[in-house]
This record gives sequence, structure tokens and C-alpha cells, in this order.
Amino acid sequence: MSYLGDDVKKLGFGLMRLPKENDVIDIEQTKEMVDLFLDAGFTYFDTAWAYAGSEDAIRQALVERYPRERFQLATKNAAWINCKTKEEAYAQFDTSLKQTGAGYFDFYLLHNLGEARSHYFDDFDMWNWVQEKKKAGLIKHVGFSFHSTPEELEEILTAHPEMEFVQLQINYADWENPAIQARRCYEVARKHEKPVIIMEPVKGGMLATPPESVTKILKDAEPESSVASWAVRFAADLPGVITVLSGMSNVEQMKDNLSYMKDFTGLTAEQKETLKKAQEELSRIPLIPCTSCNYCAKVCPMQIGISGSFTAMNYLTLYHDKERAVGQENWLVGGHGLKRANECIECGKCEEACPQHIAIREELKKVSQDLL
Repeated sequence: MSYLGDDVKKLGFGLMRLPKENDVIDIEQTKEMVDLFLDAGFTYFDTAWAYAGSEDAIRQALVERYPRERFQLATKNAAWINCKTKEEAYAQFDTSLKQTGAGYFDFYLLHNLGEARSHYFDDFDMWNWVQEKKKAGLIKHVGFSFHSTPEELEEILTAHPEMEFVQLQINYADWENPAIQARRCYEVARKHEKPVIIMEPVKGGMLATPPESVTKILKDAEPESSVASWAVRFAADLPGVITVLSGMSNVEQMKDNLSYMKDFTGLTAEQKETLKKAQEELSRIPLIPCTSCNYCAKVCPMQIGISGSFTAMNYLTLYHDKERAVGQENWLVGGHGLKRANECIECGKCEEACPQHIAIREELKKVSQDLL
């Protein structure tokens, strides 16, 4: 199942959040992290054209310092970012080759498929183009990363059975989250017999500092283990996983991840029960019961990003991290060209359409007050 070999350990170094000094990537600390990672027997590095400075940094910290056969390097093509022609989209590949100096990519991903982003890959015929790059020996394995519904994932995998793997957002908090549907997306990939690369196992760092009641459950079970370790191990325990990406930002995070993943062979029954208790505790925290069905969006005369606003508000409730919650609102609402909560005219049509009977107008007022 694994393209890395069955003996390769399931931890990938995500290069999206590299250490910075004065807002510039710290190459020397990145080199130290790379050395620790490889010395522990891990080999998978994940960057992207869209991660500012990351490809250049990994060239300096990894590619120029180690034989090419010592590591696997993955990068991604975001055709939906400022690309008006297929030539502009294809040029991302050449830029990535130049910036990394890698010569070829072990894994190349069509990046962040889902919703309005997917059509760019169809419009620019990137499915065939990426196969040509593989035939030319510039890519070993082709797949895609995905942020959307299980129904859309089913459509893509049915239309493109040639894809060798899929990268999904999976963590214990989102496993049954109706807005993310991690379990259902994972099950679609398994149904199509596609190996999975897991991203966001710690939910952008949020599961390193979950609600206090969840932290207590995990610390009572294993006082010596970091809270973040439970999230990574949950993901690594799933069958059919190539690797679990962790976006490490300093040497301390690297050392912590290596400490429990170096000899990881799976979760015990007791550990699974602990995680189940943590999930149950998360589910007890009162959240806006939005399932992102978006029936409200179909009738809203103002085109307000209602479900995205509620997802961001739930982030704030769960993790008490306003900066990240605001970032979620910016992406899910503003980033999708939708109007914000404070533009609601309180017509009430959304509430008539909502199958969850949410007091949408009142909740949007809270979003406006707390996030805007």
C-alpha cells in the first residue's frame, strides 16, 4: 500500500510552517530539523509552490545537503491561484523544479481541489498534463489534495482513477464534524483503494491546545505524552495511510514528534478508548449545529457566507483562538467572495430553509460582534 516501503515510518515533515526569524524562514534551524528527521529514519518532506519561501528553504536545508535517494519530496500545483491560462498553471511546475533543485518530485499533487477550485484543473487539462510529466520521469507518483465534500471526492476519483493517492484533512476532532466530514472522505478514498496522505492531523496546532476538559482526559491517561501526540497517533493508526504530515515550526516540535513516532506501531485498545472519550467530550461543547448543507445560502438575498461564519465561530468556541477563527472567517467567507455576517438584513429566509432550525440571525449577530 505504501509507496515509501512498508518499513518506512509514518511521519511526514510538513514545510508550510517553517521556523522564522523576523518573518524570514530560519534556514539554520530548518537544517537542524531536517537532520533530526532523517537521522530518526523518516524521509517524507511536503512543500508547495504556494508556500512562500518553502521550496527555496528546503533546497538549502535538504536537497543541497543530502543525496537525492535519501528522501522523498512532494510539492503541489495550485492552478486556481492567479492563473488565467494553462501555460501559467504549467509554469508552477518549472518554478518548483527550479526552487527546490530536486530534479524530480517523488509526489506531485494537484492542490486543494474542491468547490470552485476544481474546474481549473479540468479547464487547463492538467490531468493529462501531469501524466505526461510522469512519463517524462519528472514525477514518480501523482495525486491530489482535497478540501470539500465526500460526494465531490467520489466524483473526482470516479472520473480520474489514474490518480495514485489522495491527501485529506483528518484528525480526531473533525472525524465526525459535519462541516469537514473527515471520516466519510477517508472512507471514499478507501472504497476507491487510494492510499491516503493525512494533512492537518493537529488541526493547524489547535489540537495541541484543545479545550481544558479534553486536555485533562489525555493527560490523565498519559501524563508524560504531549497533547499533540494523541492527534498525530490517531491519524497514523488508520489503515491505508502513506504518511501523516506534521507542520513543524521549531526544533522542540520536531523532537516531540520523533519521540513518539520513531517506534510507533499502532494504538492500543486503551489509547483508542481514551481518544473516544476525548471525541465525546468535544461533542459535548455547545456549538452552532450547522452541517454546511447551505440551504440557507440558496435563499439568502445578500449572499452571506453563513456556514463559513458559523464554522469560524465554532473554532472560537472550541479553541479560544480569535486570530485563527478570524483567519477561518476570512478564508471561508471573504475568500469565497461571499458577504460577511454584519451585512445581514434579517429577512429571515435563511431560518425558514434551515433543517437544523438554527436561529441564524441571532448567531450572525454574535459572529459580527466577536469576529468582525
